[in-house]
Amino acid sequence: MEKKITIAVDAMGGENSPKKVIDGINISLDSNGENYFLLFGKKSVLEKHISKNSKIIKSSEIIHTEDVIMDTESPLTALKRGNNSSMWKSIEAQNEKIANITLSAGNTGALLVMSRMLLKTLDGIEKPALAGLWPSNFGMNIVLDLGANIECNEKNLVDFSKMGSALFKSLFNERKPKVSLLNVGLEEIKGKEFLKKAFTLLKKSDDKDFKFCGYIEGNRIMSGDSDVIITDGFTGNVALKTAEGTANFITNGLKDSLNKISILLSYNKLRKFKNKLDPRKYNGAIFLGLQGPVVKSHGSIDRIGFAYSIEMCNKIINGNLINKIKSNLNSID
Repeated sequence: MEKKITIAVDAMGGENSPKKVIDGINISLDSNGENYFLLFGKKSVLEKHISKNSKIIKSSEIIHTEDVIMDTESPLTALKRGNNSSMWKSIEAQNEKIANITLSAGNTGALLVMSRMLLKTLDGIEKPALAGLWPSNFGMNIVLDLGANIECNEKNLVDFSKMGSALFKSLFNERKPKVSLLNVGLEEIKGKEFLKKAFTLLKKSDDKDFKFCGYIEGNRIMSGDSDVIITDGFTGNVALKTAEGTANFITNGLKDSLNKISILLSYNKLRKFKNKLDPRKYNGAIFLGLQGPVVKSHGSIDRIGFAYSIEMCNKIINGNLINKIKSNLNSID
């Protein structure tokens, strides 16, 4: 049985919140009733959404916060005025030892800045990275950074390689992970200068924790050639949104076509393929490099996707991932 965990939720963050947050929690409780949720947000609003749901009332506590961080705010503006916001208080709950993990669908930049300030970074890490699971031909791989750091240097990418490898080993406990840098080509001379410098550093390193496999192009992310794919936050976020859009295009097309072709083809096989591509199943990315776990849900995700991000929180805590990552990370020069 999975142990009980307490999840501090920024209930006001993201589109269509808090409704999707409450609905997502409701879905998650059907599969894991051991979770307990601290809901940070406007009490009067939250009470309206849970007043008739005895299941959520039993498994949650509302903690009133007056302010809400908007998606349009800059991280600096949010930081200056946000210490009574649902986002700030949900992160602070970890420092106060009343929560095991924080979950938010709100402003990514604000969440990163607040998390760095409140939870601090691991020794040797300059920039935390947003790491997410990505489906591949052979299971799952890890891609980072997915949007936390728009600009990166070569040291950041080397750090991301170490952290991503540590996460992969913590999640899957498999062989030494294969690491690649996302680039526009496979040749060493291609790419921006910081990529080429990172390539040189990783190629020269004799790292016992991962195997560096050079560059990888965008069309091979899901091939299974690499277990951990490293990029800057700008490129990673564009790749993520492109993949999500493509997956939605395909799954919507399959949905419209299933009734027409299911007579000729195997309905179950098509349905499995459609489910595998559903981006909601991979919602929830963790900020790597912090002393405590913070999970970022997509702001535009629906209640089903938010429920999957709660499942990610369970995996992180029940798998003792932060301590395993610290152990696997060793030292970073």
